Amino acid sequence: MTLTQLEIFSLVAELRGFTLAAHRLGISQSAVSHALKSLEQELGVELLRRHQSSVELSDIGEQLLLRARAMLGLANTLRQEAADARGMKRGTLRIGSFGPTSSIKLLPGILQRYREAHPGIEVHIDEGPDRQVIQWLEERRIDIGFVVLPEERFDTFALIEDQMLALLPINHSLATRSALSLKDLCNDPFVLTEAGSSELVSRLFSAARLQPNIRFRCSQLLSTLDTVSRGDAITVVAESSLPHAQNPQYVKVALSPQVKRQVGLAVLDQRQASPATLAFIELATQMNHS
Repeated sequence: MTLTQLEIFSLVAELRGFTLAAHRLGISQSAVSHALKSLEQELGVELLRRHQSSVELSDIGEQLLLRARAMLGLANTLRQEAADARGMKRGTLRIGSFGPTSSIKLLPGILQRYREAHPGIEVHIDEGPDRQVIQWLEERRIDIGFVVLPEERFDTFALIEDQMLALLPINHSLATRSALSLKDLCNDPFVLTEAGSSELVSRLFSAARLQPNIRFRCSQLLSTLDTVSRGDAITVVAESSLPHAQNPQYVKVALSPQVKRQVGLAVLDQRQASPATLAFIELATQMNHS
């Protein structure tokens, strides 16, 4: 069993196909097929069920995929520690990011400084909804992720704190109020943004035993803002996720009582984190606590 075989297996499982995995790795499809067949023969189990246009994991394949990702993660840490001894001249860092707060307001500045300090580290960034980033961390697809805190499952590092705001169309009957309760927001059509703090917003209403009138679900904040601007719905968003430029079509109103939101970084286990990951955490916390 080789790390290359495990890497190929992990990628085929993620992409659900031999052709896509071969293209991503820059090798032939027959090489991918051969590597997986050899791995299955060595282990004595069927890892993948082959269909005409795709593949799916067998039950034992699902189980062994978690082990394979753990082994690949540790191998990456070994490489990073060796690179660290050479001055971190080479290595890879995989980052998970969600919504405008991390992807637009936090990540660009941190990345610029990180690349200046460690130009040999290859950085990969995956964007998805907040719960997707959590899943990627658990599955070891990424080394580090931006998350909404608290997050008990991981080792976390707080970066910024902001507050949640109600967002209303400019001509809404509640738009002139200085503050609104969650109960005030339960009558009108509501739009939920999947990309950022959807879990936090859902928990807020559930904890208050309230149910917003969800009519729209948007994968991106820009779509949410457009829905509110058109007058089709209201929403609750994080202050730092909003664009700097003022939009005359919607109004921001504080929540009462005030609801804070904390965003930070998370790793599966700080003790197993690579030097490249630890360097990113150190730089990010320095920049946002100074």
